[in-house]
Amino acid sequence: MSTVAMRMPGAAEDPYAHRYLIAAAVSVASMLQVIDTSIVNVAIPNMMGSLGATIDEISLVSTGYIVASVIVIPLTGWLGDYFGRRRYFAGSILLFTAASFFCGTARSLDALVVWRIIQGVGGGALLSTSQAILYEAFPKEEVGKGLALWGLGVMVGPTLGPTLGGWLTDNWSWPWIFFINVPLGIIAALMVMAYVRDSAGGGASRGQRVDWTGIVLLTVSVGALQWMLERGERYDWFDSRLVIGLLVVSVAGGATLVWRELTVKHPVIDFRLLKQVQFTVGTIMGIILGAGLMGSVFVLPIFLQSNLHMTAWQTGIVLLPGALATAVAMTVVGRLSSQMDNRILVVVGTALFGWAMWDLSHLTTQSGPHDFFWPLILRGFGLGLMFIPLTNLTMAEVSQADMSQASGLYNFFRQLGGSFSIAVMASALTRFTMEKYAVLVPHISLYDAATRQRIDGMAAAMTARGMDPFTAHKQAIAMLMRSVQAQASVLAFEKIYLLSGAILVVSAPLLLLFRTGRPGHKVEMVGE
Repeated sequence: MSTVAMRMPGAAEDPYAHRYLIAAAVSVASMLQVIDTSIVNVAIPNMMGSLGATIDEISLVSTGYIVASVIVIPLTGWLGDYFGRRRYFAGSILLFTAASFFCGTARSLDALVVWRIIQGVGGGALLSTSQAILYEAFPKEEVGKGLALWGLGVMVGPTLGPTLGGWLTDNWSWPWIFFINVPLGIIAALMVMAYVRDSAGGGASRGQRVDWTGIVLLTVSVGALQWMLERGERYDWFDSRLVIGLLVVSVAGGATLVWRELTVKHPVIDFRLLKQVQFTVGTIMGIILGAGLMGSVFVLPIFLQSNLHMTAWQTGIVLLPGALATAVAMTVVGRLSSQMDNRILVVVGTALFGWAMWDLSHLTTQSGPHDFFWPLILRGFGLGLMFIPLTNLTMAEVSQADMSQASGLYNFFRQLGGSFSIAVMASALTRFTMEKYAVLVPHISLYDAATRQRIDGMAAAMTARGMDPFTAHKQAIAMLMRSVQAQASVLAFEKIYLLSGAILVVSAPLLLLFRTGRPGHKVEMVGE
């Protein structure tokens, strides 16, 4: 008797009976993974004080998790076949959950970093494997609904992470950002074991020889690339021998990995899937989507907290309407994606996202929460319209047997696009700020009447509060220069917003390369 559904006397078992419970389970697991990518960031100062770590040392808590999860993502298809998709997915959830508990109990930096790496190993499976599960759990005409539920958690997660992390850290303590995963992870794992089926042929690869060489090459090349992207800004990029060395190792290892996987009989990563035009074009657009999404998600909280001096909680409140807009869009997309050409939805979503970035590029140092409301509504709705349809388009011609491998590759490249975007945006933000500051400073002169008047006014105000005239004058000049620095920063953010929007808008013509705009794969269930 199947664990998925009870067979009624005289009636055939419904293979889709528990599809919404499955969607709920994989959505919770995926959201935990996405949230844990960002939730740690707001607790970094507390961790440093508690563990006696420097900023360079504590950054390993974030970097170790991300590197481990990115390495695992392209392996998920092979691992799902080797262990059986249900067993592998549930095991990954439990590994992630156990590591979360031990992260919370860690009392040294070394222990915390080790458990974060293990947590990343478990978390790496949660996104790509969950997509493959949903494609089997739902009938073809309802796949969009399942992916909409799953995508809601994936899209809202990056917004909730910093807010939830800030609230838990302020009201409880930093270990609770990990402990909160434990009950949710256990529930998700139990639901997966109860309701998820193994795919046809699951576990069939156990008799095959394990491609350890491919696994090592993947670990070395992706680990070096991700480490370079995470640490490049800190080491001044290619002025550093370390960064150059990591780039050489990544390129050489990546080229060798591709050659190896294309020639070995049983590869751990099937790059042959890229021969399918629709999958390849969709993967390229996935990289661009990851870059645009993560670029905008990365810079907006920084702008709110550094330029407008908002707290993590206030930042979360400002971002919340956009998250709700994404939820609404996902609901709409869940119904429309199986009824219309998905390319239309992607085009509309891209236009809305570009419009939102254009609006955000007009913010100033005097902007308030109300100035972000409609731009973030547009951005949230646009992302919601793009995310699931693009996944459908990418997987439209992938066979069910290749779904796990294809999902792993797609998510792997999308993650790399996001990581690359964050690294580029961080570097560009610093450079743009310096450029704008250099342009603005020459316009500030003590020989200018308006400048002198402003400095004298600020100095007089400070003198009236008891400061001596000489110090007051120096402080007034310093305050003016900080104002110029703030304005330069705002102008730099404006360019970043425009860049994030342009990245997606210019990719829209790639949609013409898709041969079909509707999900077209046939879902084959065990026992059919």
